[in-house]
Amino acid sequence: MPVPDRLDLTLRLVRGSGRLSLADLAERLGVSEMTVRRDLDQLQEQGLVRRVRGGAVALDVPADQAGFTVREQWQSGTKARLARAAAALVEPGSTVLLDAGTTTAELAAHLPARAPLTVAVLSLQAAVRLADQPGIRLLVIGGESRAGERSLVGPLALSALDQLRFDTFVMSIGAVHHDLGWSEFDLDDAAVKRAALRRAGRTLVVADATKLGVQAFARVAPLEAVGALVTDSLSTPAPPAATETLAALRAAGVEIYRCEELP
Repeated sequence: MPVPDRLDLTLRLVRGSGRLSLADLAERLGVSEMTVRRDLDQLQEQGLVRRVRGGAVALDVPADQAGFTVREQWQSGTKARLARAAAALVEPGSTVLLDAGTTTAELAAHLPARAPLTVAVLSLQAAVRLADQPGIRLLVIGGESRAGERSLVGPLALSALDQLRFDTFVMSIGAVHHDLGWSEFDLDDAAVKRAALRRAGRTLVVADATKLGVQAFARVAPLEAVGALVTDSLSTPAPPAATETLAALRAAGVEIYRCEELP
């Protein structure tokens, strides 16, 4: 697993739980405790977590110091490959709901090549990337901008989604696990994703392989609620939970696309 992706997931796991032990993080990430210690030291230097005996606790830092902007800087080339691969699966002439997240924001930049499209967005970053693009009819879903993430959440977002219907929902996700299904680290984000799933003909998830085998705080949906997953290859050796989750996804009828295998 590339270091930027591992730091991203480590931070999200600690923030989602409040406190995690070295052993728990090592198991979830499929790395040694020594590697976890080095990663936590780096996150502590950035003021994002605090090391404690046997693990780490989340710090109450300003959202813009631990949200979208920080994670975007950590992303490797994997994000760009995932975005290109997922955009290629969007049918021209369709109506698309684009979720919030670093990868989906990157994906937005590739959608004009699939025009004409009607695209509704759940993030301010995606809106900026799609504004005034030829062939794109842009709809910005109302709602409250979640600090740091700039995802659109809350009652206004849920009400707007209830009035619309989409051919495809392109969903980002914090975690997917063979027992829990698809899950998120934030309750508001999870609520919007559940509403979006109900309003789409099909759902395409874009997530790197670090999300496989991980359980986040808020359940979004069972595995079978999603039609397809665009991801990358598992690290070697792969964490057992990730391998088991990938097998469970296939058994649930979810189509798996690896970005390395797509044009």
